[in-house]
Amino acid sequence: MLVGSQTADDAGVIRLTDDLALVQTVDFITPVVDDPFDFGAIAAANALSDVYAMGATPVCALNLLANPGNRVTNAVLSEILLGGRDTTDRAGVAVIGGHSVKSPELMFGLSVTGTVHPDRVVTNAGARPGDRLVLTKPLGVGIITTALKNGAVDETVLARAVEVMKTLNRGAAEAMTEIGVHACTDITGFGFLGHLWEMVSGSGVSAQIDTQRIPHFEEAIALAAQGHMAGGLKTNRTYLEPYLELAPSVSDELLPLLFDPQTSGGLLMAVPADRHDALLRQLQQKGVTAATVGEIFDAAPPRIFVR
Repeated sequence: MLVGSQTADDAGVIRLTDDLALVQTVDFITPVVDDPFDFGAIAAANALSDVYAMGATPVCALNLLANPGNRVTNAVLSEILLGGRDTTDRAGVAVIGGHSVKSPELMFGLSVTGTVHPDRVVTNAGARPGDRLVLTKPLGVGIITTALKNGAVDETVLARAVEVMKTLNRGAAEAMTEIGVHACTDITGFGFLGHLWEMVSGSGVSAQIDTQRIPHFEEAIALAAQGHMAGGLKTNRTYLEPYLELAPSVSDELLPLLFDPQTSGGLLMAVPADRHDALLRQLQQKGVTAATVGEIFDAAPPRIFVR
């Protein structure tokens, strides 16, 4: 076992041979949008992201479906599965089966198997002083989908958020493995700062973040100010505040986005400074929009400085 449940990494890794390791993960979610096809596509992209974050290639997957019986029609369930299949087809991943159970609440996701060379596994615990932090998707989709549940989001804004969530992290993962990074994680339920905290605490380093560089949905700021924040956002903030140093100049309006639980968020990579520009160029060539949002430095105990 190269990576197991002892750490807060995105997937487990088992060495099979000297040049082949198996990567395994599982993730399933409740609906974040109304359209069943889009929900299936987003849930599948969200599950695949854990394999991409390890620098691995997903190979096959199993569907996981929690079915609330006669509360959801077979036509809706079919659309969810078709949405998931659309994502796995785009990823070149074979769906080889699955399992469904009766449940009070609708849920869908994937168990994913991938492969990677044992020497090329990327974990979230390898960040080193001097590394630059690069983020590949904007923050705020959790606030937007919460506003959707409250009937308070513009359809154009929602459509943009859906496209971001359906976008695979495949290109970003390919770029980081080609250039070489020290650490990576995908941004999901613990929010940007939560997953960054896993990285710095696991690596024994600290980080400084420049909030002016954080990519985000501008509309999410107004929606958060109106109170459209998921319960997980508040839980994330309560948990993380002891580990944060907030500069007085940090905007109170932007802070909620840093704690916002993301679905199918981007990759956060710690890249050596001398490879930073090459990584940005490679990401751009693969059509991935990315931003440099901070850096890693040597300070104990680990902290996150928000500037």
